[in-house]
Amino acid sequence: MAAPRRKFAKKYCKYSEMKVEFIDYKNLELIKMSLSERGKIMPRRLTGTSKRAQEMLEMAAKRARHMALVPYVVNTHNVTTPAFVK
Repeated sequence: MAAPRRKFAKKYCKYSEMKVEFIDYKNLELIKMSLSERGKIMPRRLTGTSKRAQEMLEMAAKRARHMALVPYVVNTHNVTTPAFVK
C-alpha cells in the first residue's frame, strides 16, 4: 500500500535560502518576516524555519522589543481606520 501524497508544499527555511549568517536586532526586515500582524513570533511548525535560525530570530526579536524597535503588544481594539482602503 502506497503512502498518501502530501497536499501541501514542503516548508523550507527562508533564512537558509537567503544564506543569512546572523539575524541582528537592528535588521527589522528580517525580523518582521517571521512576526505575525500582532507582533508575535511565529512558531517553526508554521514557518518552516530551521532550529538555528529560529533561535537567532527569537533573540533578535526580544532584543528589538527591549530597544523599542518592535512593539511588545499591538492593540487592535482602538483602530479607527480600516486595515486596508479599497
